[in-house]
Amino acid sequence: MTKILVVDDEVSISKLLQFNLEKSGYEVVTAFDGKQALEKAREEKPDFIILDLMLPYMDGLDVCKTLRQEKVNTPILILTAKDDELDKIIGLELGADDYITKPFSPREVVARVKAILRRTQTIVEAQSKEDDLMLQFGSVRLYPEKYEVYRGEDKVELTPKEFELLHHLASHTGRVLTRDQLLNAVWNYDFIGDSRIVDVHISHLREKLEDDTKNPRYIKTVRGLGYKLEG
Repeated sequence: MTKILVVDDEVSISKLLQFNLEKSGYEVVTAFDGKQALEKAREEKPDFIILDLMLPYMDGLDVCKTLRQEKVNTPILILTAKDDELDKIIGLELGADDYITKPFSPREVVARVKAILRRTQTIVEAQSKEDDLMLQFGSVRLYPEKYEVYRGEDKVELTPKEFELLHHLASHTGRVLTRDQLLNAVWNYDFIGDSRIVDVHISHLREKLEDDTKNPRYIKTVRGLGYKLEG
C-alpha cells in the first residue's frame, strides 16, 4: 500500500486529508511541525509527502531543502497560501514536484497525488529500463539508450563510432574480437581491408578511459588477433 506523509499544523486540515486519502486506498501518517516531518520522513520512508509550508519550529521550505540534500527523492506536493507566489517558486526550485493553494478541494489533492505518482512511476520504470540495459566494467558505465558513458561520476565524451565500438566490446566482455569482426559490427565493412580505423578508435578510447594507455586495464590487445575488453 502506498504510504503518504501529511504534514500540516492545522489538525482539521490534516484529518480532512487523511480521511480522503485513506478512502482512496492510501496509508497515511501525519506530522504537525517541521522537525516532526523530518523525523517521520526518515523513519516511515513514505512514498509521497504532502507538505504545508507554514509550520512551527521549521518551515516547509527548510524541510523540503533538507530532504533533497539528504538525497530523499520522495515526491513532494507543497501546500501554500493563495498569494504566496514566491514560496511556490522557491519550493519548486528546492525540489518539490508540485504545489496546491489553500483553500483546496480534498478531491483535487487526491487527483494531484495520483497524477504525480503516475508520472513518478513512469520515470522510475524508464530509469529501471536504462539500468537493465546498462553495461559496466570497472568504474565505467555505458547507457545504450542515451549514448552516454560515465567513468565514475564523470561523463566521458565519445563520438558515435567510439561509443558503438566500446558498446560492442563491452557486450562481448572477455571475448577476443578480430579487427575484421569489429569492422563488420561497427562500420559495416565501410573500411574493409583497412583495419587501421579500428586501431585509431581503440587508441582514442584508451586515451579517454585508461589511466595508463601503455598498460591498459580495460581494452587489451591480443597480439596477432585483435582486442578484448576486460572488466
